[in-house]
Amino acid sequence: MTIARTSTSRLRWHAATSALVALALAVAGCGTADDTDGSATSTASPSASSTESSTDSSTGSSSEVVSLAEAFAATLDEDQQAELEQDYTFENASNWSNFPNALLSGGPSSGGMGGTPPTGDASGMPSGGPPDGEMPTGMPTDGGMAGGGTGGGSTSRVGLQTDSLSDEQWTALEDLLRAATGSGADEGFDEILQHLAADDYLGENGGGDEYGRGNFFIAFLGTPTDSGTWELQFGGHHLALANTYVDGALGGATPSFRGIEPFETVTVDDETVQPEQQEAAAFAALLASLDADQLATAKLEGSYNDILLGPGEDWAFPETSEGLKGSELTDDQKQLLLAAIGTYVGDVDDEDAAAILATYESQIDDTYVSWAGSTSMDTIGDYLRIDGPQVWIEFSQQHGIVLEGAHPHAVWRDKLTDYAGLTS
Repeated sequence: MTIARTSTSRLRWHAATSALVALALAVAGCGTADDTDGSATSTASPSASSTESSTDSSTGSSSEVVSLAEAFAATLDEDQQAELEQDYTFENASNWSNFPNALLSGGPSSGGMGGTPPTGDASGMPSGGPPDGEMPTGMPTDGGMAGGGTGGGSTSRVGLQTDSLSDEQWTALEDLLRAATGSGADEGFDEILQHLAADDYLGENGGGDEYGRGNFFIAFLGTPTDSGTWELQFGGHHLALANTYVDGALGGATPSFRGIEPFETVTVDDETVQPEQQEAAAFAALLASLDADQLATAKLEGSYNDILLGPGEDWAFPETSEGLKGSELTDDQKQLLLAAIGTYVGDVDDEDAAAILATYESQIDDTYVSWAGSTSMDTIGDYLRIDGPQVWIEFSQQHGIVLEGAHPHAVWRDKLTDYAGLTS
C-alpha cells in the first residue's frame, strides 16, 4: 500500500501550500508578529537555520533516504549500531510517545510528565486545572495527561539515544532527516530543529535533564532498502516521526505527533522557536470563516483536554464522523480546510506531500470539521478535529507542564496508511 509519486515539482508544491497558508493567516489576521505578547498566531521571521532549511532539497526518494541512512549508520560504532537497528514489528513501530523518555524508563514522575512543574501542585497537575479534579470528556478519568488516554502509550523507546552522538554523527543524522521531511519554513526538517530547541529550552527553564535534544531516539526498524519494508523512526518528547518505506516508495508517514512547549515564541541560541503557531493560525482561520449555523453544526458536545488517537490508540478511528461536512463548505472554506491539512502533510518530503495532499483534496467533500472550546485555538481546552475518508488530524491545547500557559498536542493519522497499513 504505497503512496503514489506525483510529477508536481517542489516549486509548485511550495507555491501551492504557501498560498494556502498565507490565505489562512490573512483570514485569521495573523500577517505580522505580535511584539507585545508573543501570541499563538504570530508569524515571526524564521531563524537563520529555518531559512536555510527551507531552501534545501527535500526529494525524499527512497534511494536517497536509504543512502543517507547507510551513511549515518557508517558513522556509528558497533554498540551504537546495535541500538539503532531494530526489528520491523508492529510492537516496535507503535512504541512511540509524547512523554519525556525518563518517564517511560521509570524515571522520576510528577503527575505523568517527568520533572517537577514549577507552576503545579504536589500532584503534578498544573495550576488552573479542572475544578475538583474533574476531567473533561474525551479523556481518561484516571488523571493521565498524555495523548490518547493511555498515559503515554509506550514503554521506553527503542533505538539509539541522541545523547551518544558526536558532532559528526549529528550532522549525518540531520542530513537523513532533512531528506525524509519537508523543506518549508516551520514545517518538516525546520520544525524538527525547532522542536529540539524547544526541548532544550524546557531543560534550561525548569525541566532539568529529562528534557533536551539528547533525550530523543533514532531507530531503523528493519534494514534500509529499496526492495523491502523498513521504517525510519525518530522521536522524543512532543515529537514522533514514522516514515515507512515499501519497495522503494513511501508507504506511510503516520502516525505523526507534534506538540510544543513553550507555545509562545522564544529564542534559543539566537534561533526562533515557534513551529506550531502556523497550525493553530490555520485552524483559527478555518473556524473564523464559518457562519453561525456552520459553527453550531461543527461544534462537539462536551469538552476535550487532549487528543483521542494519541500513542497506544492505533486503528481506533470512530465509526461515525462528527461535525460539519466538507460538502457544506464554500470553495474558499475548502481551501482553508486544505491549508490546515497542509500544515501537517507539509512535514513529509515535498514530492510525497504533494501526492498525499492531492488525495486529501479529492476527498474534501466527505471530510468533516469539528471543534470544542473556543475558536481562537490558543486557549487551554481548545480542540479541533479533521476527519476524512483517510485523513485524521486532532489539535488540542493543554495545560502547561514545565511552564505556565497553553501548549498544544496534535496528531496526524491516515486511516489507510498508518504504519503503511501494518495493524499487528
